[in-house]
Amino acid sequence: MNPQNRVAILQSSYIPWKGFFDIIHDVDTFVFFDDVQYTTRDWRSRNRVISNGSPIWLSIPAGSDTKRLINEVQLADHSWQDKHWTTIRHAYGKSPYFKTYADALESVYMAQKWDSLSEFNQHMTRTLCDLLGINVRFVDSASLDAQGSKTERLVDVCRKLDATYYLSGPAARAYIEPEQFEQAGIELAYKDYSGYPKYPQSSSEFEHAVSVLDLLFNTGPSAPDFIWGWRNNR
Repeated sequence: MNPQNRVAILQSSYIPWKGFFDIIHDVDTFVFFDDVQYTTRDWRSRNRVISNGSPIWLSIPAGSDTKRLINEVQLADHSWQDKHWTTIRHAYGKSPYFKTYADALESVYMAQKWDSLSEFNQHMTRTLCDLLGINVRFVDSASLDAQGSKTERLVDVCRKLDATYYLSGPAARAYIEPEQFEQAGIELAYKDYSGYPKYPQSSSEFEHAVSVLDLLFNTGPSAPDFIWGWRNNR
């Protein structure tokens, strides 16, 4: 067993916020937890960017059927890809580092038509990790055939990956049963999202809860300093 095998498990999200990448940065193996129920009007299919000084929503038309797993959500309408990239280009075209990342991101939106929400989200997340300099092993939970519900299933994923440490988002405290991780010999920790420093942002009132695209376009290569690097300077 690898004593340093740290694992995180999260549902894929659309152009995630910086906290999502903060968790990925802190582990060795990141699991896209997409063989679970899809929830509508959630981060799976939407996120916010700053346009004309205020946050606006970008939402993928994924339908309202909740009787699907995330990896079963099919995207019949592809027009959102061009619309979203056009909105992003208009919102950030004059930002200091838009040109630095535009080609890589435009390719994700425009090089192909995406039929699967999960596949798009996972590909975009990998691309953003590359741009942020994050190097981890990615695993799709569907390939693991994990069993059980809620905490049992998380522990089963960790066991199958020989994890010794599980990093969770803070919201999961509401349902995680710590004793199950303890019984499995897996250290359980929760990510702390507090304390993120502000960065130059075009919003009239600073907003943390936006896509990491906002941070990338405004700070460029310094973006990691505003996600995890700042903790080393405290």
